[in-house]
Amino acid sequence: MSDNLSLYQRYLYKSRQAEDGQTKFIDLFHYSLAAVLFTIYGIQVCPLLESISPFQLALPISLAWLARCYLLRNIESHTCEYQVFRQFTVDIGLFLCAGIALNLVNVALYGAPWHSILKVMVGVAILGLFVSVDLALLRERYLSQKLMQQQKSLNLAHRFTSFAQKFSLMATTVVVSISLVLFLVVNKDLDWLLSHENQLIPSNARTSILSEVAFIMIVLLAYSLRIIRSYVVNLKMYLFHQNSVLNEVMLGNLVERVPVTSQDEFGLMAHGTNAMIESLQQHHEELNVTRDVAVLALASLAETRDNETGAHILRTQRYVKALATHLSQHPDFKDELDEQTIDLLYKSAPLHDVGKVGVPDSILLKPGKLTDDEFEIMKTHAQLGADALKVAEARLGSNSFLSYAREISACHHEKWDGSGYPNQLKGNAIPLSARLMALADVYDALISKRVYKPAFDHEKAKAIILEGEGSHFDPRMVRAFTQCEDTFIAIAAEFKDRHEA
Repeated sequence: MSDNLSLYQRYLYKSRQAEDGQTKFIDLFHYSLAAVLFTIYGIQVCPLLESISPFQLALPISLAWLARCYLLRNIESHTCEYQVFRQFTVDIGLFLCAGIALNLVNVALYGAPWHSILKVMVGVAILGLFVSVDLALLRERYLSQKLMQQQKSLNLAHRFTSFAQKFSLMATTVVVSISLVLFLVVNKDLDWLLSHENQLIPSNARTSILSEVAFIMIVLLAYSLRIIRSYVVNLKMYLFHQNSVLNEVMLGNLVERVPVTSQDEFGLMAHGTNAMIESLQQHHEELNVTRDVAVLALASLAETRDNETGAHILRTQRYVKALATHLSQHPDFKDELDEQTIDLLYKSAPLHDVGKVGVPDSILLKPGKLTDDEFEIMKTHAQLGADALKVAEARLGSNSFLSYAREISACHHEKWDGSGYPNQLKGNAIPLSARLMALADVYDALISKRVYKPAFDHEKAKAIILEGEGSHFDPRMVRAFTQCEDTFIAIAAEFKDRHEA
């Protein structure tokens, strides 16, 4: 996986917890468990079913599973919203059909009374409800993962349902179900005790009754906790998406979007968050364009006062980018030179000589060689530019762009051996941005025509730079230059000075 992916993108890439094969296995497990539990329940709460074999009791739900496989065979072809609704209605409907079928047999064989029919239907309906809700929540989770992998979102205009209402309805249903089943079981046991009012009650009656109640309680509580857990897992998933993207936005990443994968409040929250991020991104891009235009205008203004041209700006910033891109694979710089940093270096490079606006024209435009005193004044342009950018930082607040621009302006005339200016920095004490700019600036000065010198060809400029390895330039910058010199040549050819074109 690419190192440039955000943590959230990596999560989306790896998150395959609800694959289709896994969901089918869980579906089968739910139906199988429901068949077993209903067999035990039916024998305990309805004595008329005791003569029916466990296989016959489990058969209706088993057949319901086969019918389910047939009815949902093409469910993936429908919209995500419809899939959850369709699966839930099919599941609950099949369980109810299984209960009706079993009651028909119960009536045909035993002439079952209404309370026996009610017990069977309540048991099947409650099991079906628990199974249907849990599988629907699993289907929501599976579809959310699928939408994220496909980088798609739901259309919130259809089938909006409140998460809070769904959870409240489910909680109410669980409480009513537990109460109803316990009522039926207790009622059955009371009928049994009353039928033995004048008879000797078996010694194990207490144990038998408590076992039945314990079985019912354990099953209902286990399913209730399972449903609650499924709701919590889905809730955590939605909140994780939301918080992960907001964290990326806080880090300056305005590309990420919250996946809209639910037709409820979380879907609306994701949609609103995405709209906010898009607005931020639009304003950010507008600010960046304005900044870039202002930087180029300011840099061009500085260059027009010198003997250099606007093409010098275009060339040097591309030289810097070429060197930085090459060195981003170097073990010494790969952590520092990421894509964002390289872009900032590229955009701040034009301000390297902005301090020249503070140098008198008599010195800046002098056609001949400068005197020692004049050269001392000329050298002040590096600090003048850094001071001006420092004032901007104080007024606007420090940021990466201004920081790199100030480093480049102040230090691009420093030399690796410490003989440069204005602060005689040495080695790695010179900021990386300035070391990149130093080589790019010198190379362009060598291959460009000036009133005091002719333009050198690439080979002569290369020889001078190689001669400065370890003294003027960081040796790693020089090696990078030699390895991407074809790029330098191409840049110089593309952005020639007007008088050379």
